[in-house]
Amino acid sequence: MSDEFELETLALHTGIHRSQFNEHSEALYLTSSFVFDSAAQAAARFSGAEPGNIYSRFTNPTVTAFEERLAALEGAETCVATSSGMSAILACVMGLLSAGDHVIASQSLFGATVNLFNNILKRFNIETTFVSATNVAAWEAAVKPSTKLFFIETPSNPLTEISDIAALAAVAKKAGAWLAVDNCFCSPALQRPLDLGADLVIHSATKYLEGQGRVLGGAVLGKRDLLMEQGVFGFLRTAGPSLSPFNAWVILKGMETLKIRMDAHSANALQIARWLEAQPGVARVHYPGLPSHPQYELARRQQKTGGGIVSFELEKGKEAAWRVVDCVRLISITANLGDTKSTLTHPATTTHARIGQESRDAAGITDGLLRIAVGLEAVEDLKADLTRGLTA
Repeated sequence: MSDEFELETLALHTGIHRSQFNEHSEALYLTSSFVFDSAAQAAARFSGAEPGNIYSRFTNPTVTAFEERLAALEGAETCVATSSGMSAILACVMGLLSAGDHVIASQSLFGATVNLFNNILKRFNIETTFVSATNVAAWEAAVKPSTKLFFIETPSNPLTEISDIAALAAVAKKAGAWLAVDNCFCSPALQRPLDLGADLVIHSATKYLEGQGRVLGGAVLGKRDLLMEQGVFGFLRTAGPSLSPFNAWVILKGMETLKIRMDAHSANALQIARWLEAQPGVARVHYPGLPSHPQYELARRQQKTGGGIVSFELEKGKEAAWRVVDCVRLISITANLGDTKSTLTHPATTTHARIGQESRDAAGITDGLLRIAVGLEAVEDLKADLTRGLTA
């Protein structure tokens, strides 16, 4: 669709290709393969001489609709859909990098992402250097002749640190490397990294894009020659970490309400963050929408709101944190985020448990830290639920 439309409109109308039945809602194509009219057509489809669907591992109309819609929202030339957020990161790295290449990554990343870079990719001779998410000079100092990729989450999981996308894009370009931004916490409703100079955007569509905690999905977005003519789509086609048509359809429907949900998540999260700052026993609150956040001014320039994730540290450590978790009755105790229902987790023993104490210390993940993904419930009900554990 034309760029003249606003995000809310693009989220409703992009990617609709009606069948002969002229359906109003997007069609769901549950099929493993597609039939050809002739041997010549089959050969042309497989060779790429003729566009069209072949096999749902890498071509499916419902998945294509999801890719087109998300590309429109992010302002990207193209999108490659994957089965999950982690498979999106894997497809990006395995599709674009080779043995001997070097990655510079933020030390403030989701635990599974750290393990992917630090353990699995290391076995394939892809080296990763972890540096501060907020210190641009540290990224410049870490550059090597073999550096091919910069990788950040902004805001980071779980401390909501904000990386300067434009500044890091300039450093990456000077180094001849690509900048990939995990935009999971903001979604394109709040932040568009490509507009700030990033080369690639990564999504766990499981989170805010889908919005109701129902299915898994992921995506890599960027320029067509980077994703399609190089290795990201090729890796997907061969290795098969594919998004299912059903999941694509569910996420498509979720994306229709993305903007209105993100506004509501952000408004609720700001109220919760302000309230937590005033609670006895809370040592620190991490939220980009608070003036107390170290990158508050950068967040105001780079994001439309502070987002829906609030992390806070308790003075009495793990015991106090677990007490809050165990006392909630309304908020769900789960590590997922981006759901309409609020979720609460203790990162040190869940999402970041496998990276080890040294890495947690470097990332600032203390035993007293809790992360709440603020949902769409009444804020007073959420406060009452948290109060039960904070005052126990």
